[in-house]
Amino acid sequence: MRIQLSDHFTYRRLLRFVLSPVLMMIFTSLYSIIDGFFISNYVGKTPFAAVNLIMPVTMGVGAIGFMVGTGGSAIVSRTLGEGKRELANTYFSMMIYAAILLSLALSVLCFIFTPQICSALGAEGELHRNCVIYGKILFLAETAFVLQYAFQSFFVAAEKPGLTLKISVAAGLTNAVLDFLFIVVFHWGIAGTAAATAMGQVVGGILPLLYFSGKNKSLLRLVKTSFDAKILKQTCFNGASEMVTNLSSSIVNILYNFQLMRIAGENGVAAYGVIMYANFLFMAVFFGYSIGSAPVISFHYGAGSHGELKNLFRKSLVLVGISGIIMTFASEIFAAPLVKIFAGYDADLYAMTVRGFKLYCFSFLLMGINVFASAFFTALSNGGVSAAISFLRTFLLQIAAVILLPIFLGIDGIWLAVVAAEFLTLIITILFFAKNAAKYHYA
Repeated sequence: MRIQLSDHFTYRRLLRFVLSPVLMMIFTSLYSIIDGFFISNYVGKTPFAAVNLIMPVTMGVGAIGFMVGTGGSAIVSRTLGEGKRELANTYFSMMIYAAILLSLALSVLCFIFTPQICSALGAEGELHRNCVIYGKILFLAETAFVLQYAFQSFFVAAEKPGLTLKISVAAGLTNAVLDFLFIVVFHWGIAGTAAATAMGQVVGGILPLLYFSGKNKSLLRLVKTSFDAKILKQTCFNGASEMVTNLSSSIVNILYNFQLMRIAGENGVAAYGVIMYANFLFMAVFFGYSIGSAPVISFHYGAGSHGELKNLFRKSLVLVGISGIIMTFASEIFAAPLVKIFAGYDADLYAMTVRGFKLYCFSFLLMGINVFASAFFTALSNGGVSAAISFLRTFLLQIAAVILLPIFLGIDGIWLAVVAAEFLTLIITILFFAKNAAKYHYA
């Protein structure tokens, strides 16, 4: 049975609707993890550390896709809720074309200055050489990467969440198969894994572009459009929280790497890389739920359905709260076997990573509520509150924690920095929920 944005959502219906975005994010995370597995086990520890140094930069550019997708889908879904389908398609088209132009410009700049970027990250010698190779190849596919993230949200707004899952599976399988061929069979090393990742991103970004360019059975289609500065500005402002989340995460990851290089050397950077791969998998559930539920929230907000907005708010808090508890326990139980996949060949690296992950995973208890809160206010077109939550959670509080805690706790302070940041952000999130409840009628 087809589920529409205008439906009343029970727990079962809501879970069915967000299942595809959740699985899509898990598959997206899985092929990043597959990259890490092949690099760590078949290429070496230094290339693995190099990938983790340059990856935050490529992810930072990719944040454009999150900004346009989340901020734009909220506007498009709200417009659909107001019964203006043609206008929604005009907005949608302008947003996608703008994302293409902006990402192309940034990709060219990053490609040209890749050596300088790698030097600024602290890479030298063999580490620098590997950084440059991986970075240049990834920047060639950066526009497709941006589109992949942008279309994830628009597929949900178009009432086709299942298609984004299928495309993510196709992209992931492309990446995994090419990883095996390029690294294990052809022995292309770090260039091989970069090429495999780039090809997976091309599949993930171009297939949706082709789908929306032609006639389709969804609510959205790419059409002739015109530049609307007001709507584009609103899109960027509304999606600023997701942009802030991803951009801040990239900057913070760079700071983590600096701190770890200072305290534990190359092993510390590699250990953090392993923890981040595992983190991607668990975070995928929270981000997938937020991507899946946001257009529904936007639709009912645009339609003035206060009762359904209350229903979605309450059920969402219950679901992400329970998920956080389950994931924390799962992380504690499976920390050792997960880490062994990436670092079983090095006893010191293995021991450091297991210890770090067991401390880091307590953040999952709190993270889901904060991630949902940011997406919730984006869906309500309140980009200011959404950006504030994201900025505090992923940037300001984490930077303070990762600088201060190691002074007292050593390397354990680095692993616990995210836990401290999530806890403090949760307090602020609760205050925002309470302050805005009457304005948006969700409680």
